[in-house]
Amino acid sequence: MMSDMASISPVQVIAVTSGKGGVGKTVVAVNLALALAGLGRRVMLLDGDLAMANIDVMLGLGAERTLADVLAGNCGLDDVVLQGPGGVRVVPAASGARGMVRLSAQQQAGLVHIFDRHADQLDVLLVDTASGIDDATIGLVRAAREVLVVLCDEPTSIADAYALIRLLNSDYGVSRFRILANMVVGPREGRELFAKLLRLTEQSLAATLQYVGAVPWDDSLRRAVQRQAAVCEAFPRSKSATAFRAIAERVDGWPLPANPRGNVEFFVEHLIRAAQAKSA
Repeated sequence: MMSDMASISPVQVIAVTSGKGGVGKTVVAVNLALALAGLGRRVMLLDGDLAMANIDVMLGLGAERTLADVLAGNCGLDDVVLQGPGGVRVVPAASGARGMVRLSAQQQAGLVHIFDRHADQLDVLLVDTASGIDDATIGLVRAAREVLVVLCDEPTSIADAYALIRLLNSDYGVSRFRILANMVVGPREGRELFAKLLRLTEQSLAATLQYVGAVPWDDSLRRAVQRQAAVCEAFPRSKSATAFRAIAERVDGWPLPANPRGNVEFFVEHLIRAAQAKSA
């Protein structure tokens, strides 16, 4: 199978995560997906919150089937994928399905492997993880090539983001983190927020933090959420939508995996290794 993959272009897999809830992580994932699609990239957005999924609700898509149905063998991935705005393909998870939270690492690997054969149709796979440091979230974050940590200017957000980075760095060897400041007053506040987090990590971790940018809070975000729409679609001239497009341009410049199809394989293989280590 690997030889067949050699001619397929690599896919950028990005985990959008946070140390705590309430920082606007899913809003970031949705709007970054649309902004990347606006650059001509073929984007799939995976709802990686396997218990409290809400991307389909946020976009007013109303999923009838979810990843739970795929895992159960009731349908294929093509039956689950929703066509979102801007050409973004959305893969909904199963909101409220407790069994999805308790997926073993092997089951997680099987879940992600479903996407492997779709890699020739993708440029970017964005994974909106659950907040926090549960096993399912850590497994998805570890398997992504790029880790985008979202935080806002609250003491608990900074502390929890640091705790997440420390765990991933110290226990799992993740060494590079991209940082996005969300719901800030302006660019200066975003950079100050990044500086606070950087001071914490520099003291104790062998990790590289890179600032991606800041998204200002404006009323357009609230109105877009009420409309069940992405702000990049509903209010494309708003300050927040403009910020998302600028961030997408930076993200689009991140290096791709060196080997063809590399990052989807990387995503799958790391989860399989975790399963093997757990069963050893």
